[in-house]
Amino acid sequence: MLTAGVDIGGTKLLAVAATEKGEIVAQRRQPTAAGPGAILGAIAAVVTDLVAAEPAIAAVGVGLPGLVDLDGFVHYAPNLPGFVGVAARELLAASCSVPVIVDNDANVAALGEVLHGAGRGRREVLVVTLGTGIGGGLVINGEVHRGGHGLAAEIGHFTVDPDGPPCACGGRGHWEAMASGSALGRRAREWAGRGEAPDVLARAGGNVAAVTGHEVGEAAAAGDADALAILTEHARAVALGLGGLVNILDPELIVISGGLIDLGEALLGPLRSALPEYVEAAERRPMPPVVAAALGEHAGAVGAAALARTLLPPP
Repeated sequence: MLTAGVDIGGTKLLAVAATEKGEIVAQRRQPTAAGPGAILGAIAAVVTDLVAAEPAIAAVGVGLPGLVDLDGFVHYAPNLPGFVGVAARELLAASCSVPVIVDNDANVAALGEVLHGAGRGRREVLVVTLGTGIGGGLVINGEVHRGGHGLAAEIGHFTVDPDGPPCACGGRGHWEAMASGSALGRRAREWAGRGEAPDVLARAGGNVAAVTGHEVGEAAAAGDADALAILTEHARAVALGLGGLVNILDPELIVISGGLIDLGEALLGPLRSALPEYVEAAERRPMPPVVAAALGEHAGAVGAAALARTLLPPP
């Protein structure tokens, strides 16, 4: 029996049909639509398409970024404009032919990695999704921790610098505003605007406003020193927030998922180097390994498919 998982990010929708072991047998990918109605319509359409291709699909799980409560109600999704106060599970249940469950995107990514990826065999894991924004999934004593209302682990939205840049949620100086993929693009534009990253700028057609993290990644892969320096600077911003979370949570393992893991060791290497600076008595305690999600960009979709199995009757 198969289940489907749909992972919604700020820029893409990724859906899979997966086995109980997390093996992907079919997948669909498309840009994220604009507006809650269009996004929910796209989810229903891709589920219909997957069920038609794989009739053994018995349920679907959906991961959405933002404040998703235990009933699948999205209170607020800062990186999906207009997605405020949306009864996502209820609306999807009315338009899908199979049972539906909805959770936060980082929660399902954490579930995917613990069941089928880098976190297998671990009981205390912090999963950080670095993409358009920053999401978090906490595995505590082997279970995904959702908090009293299902809204736990909004780790991107604690304040790092009260005078820092504005965050998509309306706050200022949040970790997400300093260390997400969107922040990487802003950092790269600052460098390019000062004339300090000519190769990165050239890859954006010479238009500073068009520079994103994508161009930084391309230039870094080609060995450009400025692009690598931008990533090292960005890694310190990521390490700053991670260090605080290590001090609070003491995880066994930190798993990085989301679009920025495509940057590979150009980001993870300097991140590991910088992390001890922000951890209390780092030289006198076990430091958690920092690893890329073994499921890569599929962590959220595979985890959502795993969550959907909770809707099925026991074997």
